[in-house]
Amino acid sequence: MKKKIIATILGIILIILLVVTYTTWHKKEETGLTKIRLAEVTHSAFYTPLYVAIENGYFKEEGIEIELLLTPGADKVAAAVLSGDVEIGFAGPESAIYVYAGGEEDYLVTFAGLTKRDGQFIIGKEKDFNWKDLEGKEVLVGRKGGMPALNFINALKNAGVDIKKVNLNYSVEFAALSGSYIAGVGDFVNLFEPNATKLESEGFGYVIASIGEKSGEMPYTAFYSKKSYLENNKELLQKVNNALNKGIEYTKNHPVEETAQVILPQFPDTSLTDLTNIVKRYKESDSWLNTTYISESIFKNLEKLMMENDLLESYVPYNKLIENLSNE
Repeated sequence: MKKKIIATILGIILIILLVVTYTTWHKKEETGLTKIRLAEVTHSAFYTPLYVAIENGYFKEEGIEIELLLTPGADKVAAAVLSGDVEIGFAGPESAIYVYAGGEEDYLVTFAGLTKRDGQFIIGKEKDFNWKDLEGKEVLVGRKGGMPALNFINALKNAGVDIKKVNLNYSVEFAALSGSYIAGVGDFVNLFEPNATKLESEGFGYVIASIGEKSGEMPYTAFYSKKSYLENNKELLQKVNNALNKGIEYTKNHPVEETAQVILPQFPDTSLTDLTNIVKRYKESDSWLNTTYISESIFKNLEKLMMENDLLESYVPYNKLIENLSNE
């Protein structure tokens, strides 16, 4: 009796495996595209070139279908890549540095960059603002050690603010920043777009300052994969890189109104007028790299910032953690 039950279970499992295999094969047969799962740390117009590449079909031209998976928090993005839940992570490369410094053998290698400065804006309850106004106040900054928090600290330093006098609140999860601020937590909150504009339009505060304009250049958001995946799929990731460069080129060389129209399907809850203003704001802030290439100098800017905040003991090797793919 037991043998029959076991045989039946094994038969069911075999049928399920055959169905899954056939479905996967059949889908690829139908579309002709290779599906890649990409975990994005947040969904923001800050990443306009990525969405341009998707909406303009640049990935499909390269034979790729991108599945975006919202994964709030760079630490969670890194975990998703390491576990194999996704092939590519899109987050601050500081998460890859932490993984490498932690001794992971199959560590994360960054193969393409996108943004070169912080994309957050400070939201406050008054329109008039001076950076010194932050002294003695509570600011919701996200996870300690993450790129948003690190760059905010750097911006404070560059603005001449006494950091010890600012109450940096690291306790609120990244995805809960807007809701917590609306609920009355904190005097200020740092948000990406379109959340910053949305909160302002709903009457909960004002967009009063760009953190990126004060924090300086570094590889703020980039694409990485496991070292083993990059080694075994370099040709495929080169195609991803090609599509991203087309997205950057389009964003840089087209009017913001046209670019906003292209990415509007990615932001159905944002009006075209608001989205146009948001894209304009990021473009005027010089937010994006000229290509996906990450230079050693801006990578060292990031490492220096991490060391200054006691998050890294010494420089980690650029040529191990960054492998720029061809931009030709």
